[in-house]
Amino acid sequence: MSAPSFSSFPPSFASFPDLDPGPSRLSPPLKGNSDTRGRREGSRKDKKEKSQHRSKKSKDEPRKDKRHKTEKYDSEQQKHAWTEANILDDEKLKIEEDRRLTQSGLQPSKWDSRPLFFSDRKGDQLNITYGGIHAGNIPKYHLVNRGRSILGLDGHWTVYRKGGKGIEISIGRGHKQPGLTDSSVRALLAAPPSQRLLGAGDSYRHEEVDGFLPLPSNRRNKATEDYRSITRQEDHLDSDSQSSASDDSSGDESGMPILTAHQLSLKTVEQRLAADPSSVETWLSLLNHSLSNIPLTSKNAAKARAEITLSILTRARAAHSHNRSSRILFLKYLRAGEEVWHESKTKAEWEEALKLGGIEVWMEWLEWRIRTTAGGVDVLVTDATRVLNALSRSEGSELDELRVLWRVAVAFQQAGYHERAIALFQAQAELTFEVPQSLYGLPLESQLESLEEFWESEVPRAGEPGAKGWGDWISSGRPDNFVSPAKAATQMDLDNQSNDPYVQWHRDESRIDCTSHVPARSTDKRSESDPYATVLLSDIKALLLSLHTEGAKSAFRLIWLSVLGLHIPSLTERLSQVSWDDRWSYTYLGSFSRLQSIFPTASGQRQLTADSHAGALIGREREFSNAFGPLKEWSRDVFGPLEWIGKDKWQMWTAVDLQGIDQDFVRSVFKQLRCGSEDYEWDLFALAFEAVLNIKSALKLSRTFLSTARDSLPHWAAHARLERLRDHIDDARKVYQTVLVATQHPATDPFVGQLWWDWAELEWLSGDQNAALRVMQRSVNIEGTGGMMVLRVKRSLDDTISCAHKQWKDREAWIKLRALLELLNSSSQDAALAIFDSQPAAGDHESPGLRESMMVASLMLLYNHSVILRSPTPPAVLRDRLQVAIGAFPSNSLVLGMFLEAEKGHGIWGRVRAQLGQTTLDGGATEKSVSRRIAEVWVAGWETGRWQSEIERTRGGLAAAAESERTKGSAILWRVILEFEIRVGEFQRAKKLLYRAVNECPLAKDLYMLAFGPLRSAFSSRELDGFMDIMAERGIRMRKGIDEYLEGRGGDEIGSDTEGLEGSEDEIEHEARERRMLMPY
Repeated sequence: MSAPSFSSFPPSFASFPDLDPGPSRLSPPLKGNSDTRGRREGSRKDKKEKSQHRSKKSKDEPRKDKRHKTEKYDSEQQKHAWTEANILDDEKLKIEEDRRLTQSGLQPSKWDSRPLFFSDRKGDQLNITYGGIHAGNIPKYHLVNRGRSILGLDGHWTVYRKGGKGIEISIGRGHKQPGLTDSSVRALLAAPPSQRLLGAGDSYRHEEVDGFLPLPSNRRNKATEDYRSITRQEDHLDSDSQSSASDDSSGDESGMPILTAHQLSLKTVEQRLAADPSSVETWLSLLNHSLSNIPLTSKNAAKARAEITLSILTRARAAHSHNRSSRILFLKYLRAGEEVWHESKTKAEWEEALKLGGIEVWMEWLEWRIRTTAGGVDVLVTDATRVLNALSRSEGSELDELRVLWRVAVAFQQAGYHERAIALFQAQAELTFEVPQSLYGLPLESQLESLEEFWESEVPRAGEPGAKGWGDWISSGRPDNFVSPAKAATQMDLDNQSNDPYVQWHRDESRIDCTSHVPARSTDKRSESDPYATVLLSDIKALLLSLHTEGAKSAFRLIWLSVLGLHIPSLTERLSQVSWDDRWSYTYLGSFSRLQSIFPTASGQRQLTADSHAGALIGREREFSNAFGPLKEWSRDVFGPLEWIGKDKWQMWTAVDLQGIDQDFVRSVFKQLRCGSEDYEWDLFALAFEAVLNIKSALKLSRTFLSTARDSLPHWAAHARLERLRDHIDDARKVYQTVLVATQHPATDPFVGQLWWDWAELEWLSGDQNAALRVMQRSVNIEGTGGMMVLRVKRSLDDTISCAHKQWKDREAWIKLRALLELLNSSSQDAALAIFDSQPAAGDHESPGLRESMMVASLMLLYNHSVILRSPTPPAVLRDRLQVAIGAFPSNSLVLGMFLEAEKGHGIWGRVRAQLGQTTLDGGATEKSVSRRIAEVWVAGWETGRWQSEIERTRGGLAAAAESERTKGSAILWRVILEFEIRVGEFQRAKKLLYRAVNECPLAKDLYMLAFGPLRSAFSSRELDGFMDIMAERGIRMRKGIDEYLEGRGGDEIGSDTEGLEGSEDEIEHEARERRMLMPY
């Protein structure tokens, strides 16, 4: 009999024999052990003799019926199942005893009416469903032999350990059987393979002849054999000897070292390097393969990976002179050296790297200075000035200089100097868009002298209400500032809800950090209590740039919007294609509303999986949140500001994205930085911003734009989209009819194709396919009905697609019209997708987002057809294409949202989990962007009730991101990691991670603030005082000192905090207090 199930070990039903249950009767009273033993031995001898007799008879005589087969099978089963296990068949013995008891006619006594034990041969299926047996169904047991054995259990099983609700048993008197969590088992699983299975070279025994396998024949004609038969026999013997020799040789080869798949891949890469040592891609492949054996989360992984990286890259730089000038190899070499080298050696290596030049090297050097220098923002300004001076010597470096400006502004914000960041962009906007005519063409130094005079006058500046600009101020005769002082910020009040002074300081500091970030004037009350609220031009003068190109001016405006909290997708891509600027540029995710949208609510973390109705369990319907989450990232021009997707009309900006933003200030920026009536790209962002706040005010603003640009097609297209956004279909249709039908435009003109597509999409999504077909006819000036008309429209659309277009979005619009015509005419999704796939690949001169935009366009066509319109569509069509798209564009939020929407009907999360897990590329782990890492955290709580089961998977992904070279320097990512641990209740783990976070991001004030707020229970007062000192040393802004809050603490607590200092003030604390008193001037 196998082991019963107890609460201390999981149930297993594999050992129960699958036999038919027999009758169960009362057992007679046993007379003695000797009689019972003799009766059992006789019964076993009889069974054995019968079994041998049947086996012998079955071998001599042919089996004629099914009965013989059954008897032989039963005999074999008994031999293997019970004889080998050496366990008595108690069930059959009990049946035999019941039979003899019945024949004897004895009456059972009162105590014999209760059976000694029950035999359960079929396990409870609910144990598999719920992962264990119910606490109320634990079988009863009785200990014997001084608690070492269990009554009724075979003697091989002994009690190993006694628990709270049950016991744990094992075979023999040895130690506990090893489990999957034991160190020995883990070491065995991690050990490399000692043997390898090799497939036979020839799959067939006989050689193939002309496509056939000749089979040997046993029939031989001995009469016709001649002397050649002897030759055949010798050949046969030779073949036997050869086969035996091959066996011997294979046996000899088994003694050779067996190479694993990893070693074989390394060998292949080494052979490629031997042929071409100057290949940078091959060296990077060797590095990835070498690092793949060291997990990021293992102990001392950072140092071990750094040493391996240094060894390989040192060898690469010495192998060829071309490798020494490779920036990517040098940067990886320096990043690895930071983990091992001394500070002086690291500095010398960086100075050597700066001789190569290039914006990527300078940006990484600036990141290194921010991580390692403790001088605060003043040292940062000095380092940034050096970078700007080096970049100004090269031509076409305005976009590179803007990257440096953006990085410095973000560092100002992270350190708490929000006013200085806004002042930097205000001064740059005045210098770029409001230069007086008398100063045109003068050197930058001369312009800055006049700008400083304008700045000190304290008149309204760019973005502030009533601002007219630097040029207007000069032309007006330099008037004084008569504007009323700005509204004072909310003063810091003590929080009476908590008596903890550190919690009170945290809440007051956080509240004032979220108030107005506009620089104060010298006459404001805010500047009296906070000297950092007033910014002098001398504080930012060294960072101002001279921008002349239209691309640089447009990029500057978008960067300012991003600093103000309005995320612009693909903005970092516009400045550089291979940068890692997303590590610090995603500042919009640091707001409270964005963090709330990333993590599920408390009610959505757990959910009952079933309800009970009339005793029956009924599963609940699975609930999901919106598949399009808070992360919004795609390439340039893939998705416009006024485009939307899904029933909820998910856009680039939503109401959540605008929380915590100074709306009046942003409106003023849109108004004052507008460059004429043809600045339609800037106007689209302004309309999108206004539409989120109030759709009617957005329409009013659109009419204002159209009043000065009546012939601007992009403005008309934006106005029609606003009408569609508020579900006024007739008004939008009138706009399209007026612009496209009343006035004829050539098909190749800019925005003509986009307007035709918008109109056709309007009719199609409204449910009128015939109207959509008529729109497509009008677009190519073809009238009529029938199949011939459809063929003519297809031919005309193909000709229009092949024409030259000034913008690739216009060509894409005509391709979408052609695909929609194919979908409506033939109802074939594959035919419509073939239109997109048949287009030629993008050339080098075209936008890098063209391929991604075409893929998203085809997916949105399928998504609207199957999900929005609910047209009959095989689910595999959309799902398979999304699988390809998410592999090609993993950071695209549109693709991820449609992918999740397509997976809603599946009970298995295989594809979703495959995207959340760590994938490999070229032997190493795939580097994921910051947006993708954070999106995976949101996806874990996308389905209601699944958050708890995905915690460990999410923690593993975040741990890999914290160790990854690509993302470990991101303050936004560290904030998400800490927020995750806080929400799952792991405060001690979050405390350890916080020390790592402030080491990687020393200027991120939000990270320090977590110790005083959500993690207050994990930190002592002494540790928090140490945090305050570190913040002061690193130059992080604190609006009010903690000393004012600590004055009311009791004497016991003060004494405990100052214990060991012998009544004297610590030297570091004294220096920090002196620095706070002397700053900023």
